[in-house]
Amino acid sequence: MKKIRVAIAGLGRLGRVHAENLAFRIPNAELCAVCAQTEDSLNWARERLDICACYQDFAEMLAKETPDAVVLVTPSDLHCEQIELALDAGVHVFFEKPLGTDPARCAATQAAAEQHPELVCMPGFMRRYDKSYVYAKHQIDSGAIGTPYMMKCTGIDPESAIEGTLRVTGSFGGIFMDLGIHDVDLMRWLLGCEPAQVHAVGTTVKYPAFREGGDYETAAALYQFTNGAIGMAHAGRCSPYGYHVETEIIGTEGTLRISGVPAKNLTQLYKGNGAATECVGSFQERFEEAYLAEVQEFVDCVCENRRPAVTMEDAVKATVIAHAAGQALRSGEIIKL
Repeated sequence: MKKIRVAIAGLGRLGRVHAENLAFRIPNAELCAVCAQTEDSLNWARERLDICACYQDFAEMLAKETPDAVVLVTPSDLHCEQIELALDAGVHVFFEKPLGTDPARCAATQAAAEQHPELVCMPGFMRRYDKSYVYAKHQIDSGAIGTPYMMKCTGIDPESAIEGTLRVTGSFGGIFMDLGIHDVDLMRWLLGCEPAQVHAVGTTVKYPAFREGGDYETAAALYQFTNGAIGMAHAGRCSPYGYHVETEIIGTEGTLRISGVPAKNLTQLYKGNGAATECVGSFQERFEEAYLAEVQEFVDCVCENRRPAVTMEDAVKATVIAHAAGQALRSGEIIKL
């Protein structure tokens, strides 16, 4: 079996998921090097992954290790620069969402990627690789619900992760760029068209630090699409019971609902206070299989010299739309797209 040498940059919560998948679960990949900013993360890689090639400088890692491919799970505002450095070094790139926080800079990075058609440059929108969303896409394409005309999306991070979120608030482009961009990508993918305008509102109730950091604790966006469809997206930071993500697609002949109750498994607990269903605790847990599937697809694309279905254009458009939702949130105006 052909194997490719893959390096990873970023070893936070999601970075460690990708690193373990590359090291232990993707047979045609060899994790050859890691890059992280803290010694704690590098020590984790040495002990957990048995990796000796550990760096704190991304460019140095590329130069010294000459990997075939790199996986970027770094802060959003570093993605464009790191993607361009990797492409110029002849390295295939997988990057987690978003492509960046500035639409103009993202467009320049897309243009840079187009100068390297021999290299795979793939964005990470893991919900496209989740079995439930893939099934929903198939049902829509087969006409099972007729013409879809409305989508309702909810995504709320667990309150258990609030301290880490507050530490970086304001540095990821706002709540719609950080959280709501998944819903933007899903709407484009499942409705099959582009939004024409967006209006948004937000509030901060429990954690004033979000307001102080120029962000929101909770926000909702209303999209009107070019074909008349409506998209509603609710993004939040502090679900007290776990990670909550659900999607509803309403069509002329039926409705699809994904994760109406974000259940951990199929077990219910019955006690004196009623029936309880335990919820998933994190995005890593809910989309465990999808995270593996998306990087496996990236590695397969590199090995087989083919293009992934999700493209740089998808990444740029999602960034532009999420940025517009942020503008609408801050200004209170309807933003045309």
